[in-house]
Amino acid sequence: MPVELTRKDEFAVITLNRPEALNALSFQIVRDIGAALSEVAESDARAVLFIGAGEKAFCAGADINELAGRSLSETKAGAEAGQRTFARLDTFPIPSVAIINGYAFGGGFELASACTFRIATPNAKMGLPEIKLGLIPGYGGTQRLPRLVGEARALEIIMTGRTVEAEEAERIGLVNRIVDGDPLEAGMAYAREFTCYSLPVLGFARDAVKRALDLPVYEGLKVEADLNTMSFQTEDCVEGTDAFLNKRKPVFRDG
Repeated sequence: MPVELTRKDEFAVITLNRPEALNALSFQIVRDIGAALSEVAESDARAVLFIGAGEKAFCAGADINELAGRSLSETKAGAEAGQRTFARLDTFPIPSVAIINGYAFGGGFELASACTFRIATPNAKMGLPEIKLGLIPGYGGTQRLPRLVGEARALEIIMTGRTVEAEEAERIGLVNRIVDGDPLEAGMAYAREFTCYSLPVLGFARDAVKRALDLPVYEGLKVEADLNTMSFQTEDCVEGTDAFLNKRKPVFRDG
């Protein structure tokens, strides 16, 4: 199957499994990713990890063979469908991590950009080369990239279509970390740095930070105060506070 959903310990793993085509995205694969996310949302996984099959690519982008000969309405519907699927990660009940192992271009890079976090192998290469086809990104790249690296860098990357390698990506904040060794094992180790905490409270933190990007600071502070107050009402807050006072390790139960 071109999209495989598996369970690895406490993590749901979505593998783009089309290595012969560098895990390129077809319209059906985008739909399959959406179906996999629906299944993950009903599970008890603590994070969802995205990875590409093979050693060459996370996802090399859209299946170009599908792009030609479509009507304007079909083109717009395709872009909106991809946007809806990737946008689910903005409000997904658990954090997401893109493990960029190799190439991540176009739609593949847009999928990674929609995730909560991105880590990369040293051979990772990424970018939005649509301009070279006389196009612009359509699955959220023009909206999420500026939020990750700022307007000027985003414009440069999109308008030149150039490739960003792992070291630069880490330096400009495009990826959170460069990892060595087995990519999936590295992704799980990275995710365990935060999935050991209360999932509801992690959600409050994600929501507060994301709202900061769209609100004036005084409005964002109101959101933070509300979410901070909500976190104080959780059973995990009681547990965390008691553990701190009694010098023991807390056991969070997502309550």
